[in-house]
Amino acid sequence: MCQAGEEYAEPPAEGPRPPRPGGEQKCVKCKEGLPVVVIRAGDAFCRDCFKAFYVHKFRAVLGKNRLIFPGEKVLLAWSGGPSSSSMVWQVLEGLSRDSAKRLRFVPGVVYVDEGAACGQSLGDRAKTVAEMKLILQTVGFHWHIVALEEVFSLPPSVLRCFAQEPSGTKGAYKAAVDSFLQQQHAPAQGKEGLSQPGTQDPQNPSAPPSAAQTEAQPPIAAQTEALSRLFNSVKTLTAKEELLQTLRTHLILHVARTHGYSKVMTGDSCTRLAIKLMTSLALGRGAFLAWDTGFSDERHGDVVVVRPMRDHTLKEIAFYNRLFAVPSVFTPAIDTKAPEKSSIHRLMEAFVLRLQAQFPSTVSTVYRTSEKLVKAPRDGSAGGPPGPRCLLCMCALDIDTADSATAFGVQTLHLSQMQPPTPPAEAPTTPCCSARVGGAQGCCQGAGPCGRQDPRAHVIEQLCYGCRVNMKDVGLGPAGAARVSD
Repeated sequence: MCQAGEEYAEPPAEGPRPPRPGGEQKCVKCKEGLPVVVIRAGDAFCRDCFKAFYVHKFRAVLGKNRLIFPGEKVLLAWSGGPSSSSMVWQVLEGLSRDSAKRLRFVPGVVYVDEGAACGQSLGDRAKTVAEMKLILQTVGFHWHIVALEEVFSLPPSVLRCFAQEPSGTKGAYKAAVDSFLQQQHAPAQGKEGLSQPGTQDPQNPSAPPSAAQTEAQPPIAAQTEALSRLFNSVKTLTAKEELLQTLRTHLILHVARTHGYSKVMTGDSCTRLAIKLMTSLALGRGAFLAWDTGFSDERHGDVVVVRPMRDHTLKEIAFYNRLFAVPSVFTPAIDTKAPEKSSIHRLMEAFVLRLQAQFPSTVSTVYRTSEKLVKAPRDGSAGGPPGPRCLLCMCALDIDTADSATAFGVQTLHLSQMQPPTPPAEAPTTPCCSARVGGAQGCCQGAGPCGRQDPRAHVIEQLCYGCRVNMKDVGLGPAGAARVSD
């Protein structure tokens, strides 16, 4: 019909394929260089422009919040992964003389060996620590290597919030800058005390940094066995991950307090925070999202946790580490090779990443939502006494009455009705819990050694709703409850 008399085109001859549309596009920043990285559709950067873009995002988030003062000691929590390794390298480059806007704080690095919780052998753990030491010696910062088993020797003070006046005002930051500049222009005889171990001398940045180390003794076999027994007793992988995160946080904060660090930097990326927000909602921690995902976390009082990598996506971090040879060490986590539905954390991670692959604005949308969350005012800021806090996550407790219709109130009512386990006939009588914790209200009001029906109720009632849900899978017995109370 209409194709009568028309000749069909012959198949193209073998040869080089024609260039793809847009294959010769230029960098969106300088309009000259050939792009090597495509962050989003239409955002192609050359090598130099991508580095400037990446570094600017890191410096901008620090400069916008102004929480880290010049001369302040900052502890970098390094796990060996891509995000935390990139954070350490950003700090290292920011301290050099060639940096346009040099960082003025004194950094240190802490690494927590979690091999016992993940079931690693002593040989594998020693090999990982040796790889970490090689990188830390190259960096030159003061570094600390601690084992997770050290949580058994932490003092009870880690479960208390140390009050401290907020110092994030513009006047305080300006005063710290003026004091730092006065120290810089001080006479030469007073400059020797300014250099800190493991950092570059601000007066002579070309000199090699003096690396110092604080390495703990090898973990005791009994503590390693106790830690393994603790994690083996946890029923679900979700509770294991939450327990590991809690122990890791307490250990890092103890290292910071012991060595005089007032800030702790973590390498949480934008993608990881979006996953964490969805996970916290599923775990009943919606009231603390602003603390768990915000730039700063002041719940511990004297030590503030900051997240300077929160504007970087995992894709950007992976490209940067690949292009500029940022070293990292792979360490198996507690959920390595776990199925997708093995825990809420893994399920939310797979859900967000799969949705991000189909809709590229998923992570940014969730992340921008977390930025709009407002933190509740700190208790005691108006001059009143500080309110009760969760024994594990240190967040303000959701005070609820036992006759409330919420799930929190139902759990409180259930705990008050728990029957104690039947003790052996020859077991000594358990002393009143008020002798250990100062006579909590409502304790020892009935007949017998304690008015509470179960020693576990005293500990669990000091937990927030999210921690209560997870502690149900830990299997905390009466002996463990008494140990935590002490």
